[in-house]
Amino acid sequence: MQLAKVLVASTLLSAGAAQAADVPEAIPFDIPYGMPITVELAKTAVEAAQAEAERRNWKLAIAVVSPAGDLTYFLKMNDTQLASPEIAIGKARTAARFRRPTEVFFTAMETGHPYVSTLGDGVVASPGGIPIIVEGKLIGAMGCSGGTGAQDAVACQAGINAVTQ
Repeated sequence: MQLAKVLVASTLLSAGAAQAADVPEAIPFDIPYGMPITVELAKTAVEAAQAEAERRNWKLAIAVVSPAGDLTYFLKMNDTQLASPEIAIGKARTAARFRRPTEVFFTAMETGHPYVSTLGDGVVASPGGIPIIVEGKLIGAMGCSGGTGAQDAVACQAGINAVTQ
């Protein structure tokens, strides 16, 4: 009986050591918060995303939110699918509140990590939500919906590039 207790304790200690080795030193996506994006800057980003979408004949809903996820600017292009406005806003909120692209959640779900669905109401695990980082600080996020996740992400990145480069 004593030997069994020693084996169990040894196994638990070994497992704990292995888990400790997998713990990152820094917090992922630890981006400091900045002043919330202005309406003018958000409008510039949305116009650039819209121009990219029009150039490719994509019909998108495009949203920009503050770091807290509050809607700052929104555009629904003509004939965008009816579900897209809500999804675009959800992508932007997810990217802002978690300080990371929504593609991270998509990848986690696709690779067998369904815990993502437990992170809270409104988490959107689909590409097309991207944080807006200016001078190393999170000032908001952009979300696009209406195309595939990859198409949405391309349009969002065009919008973000217009205000960060």
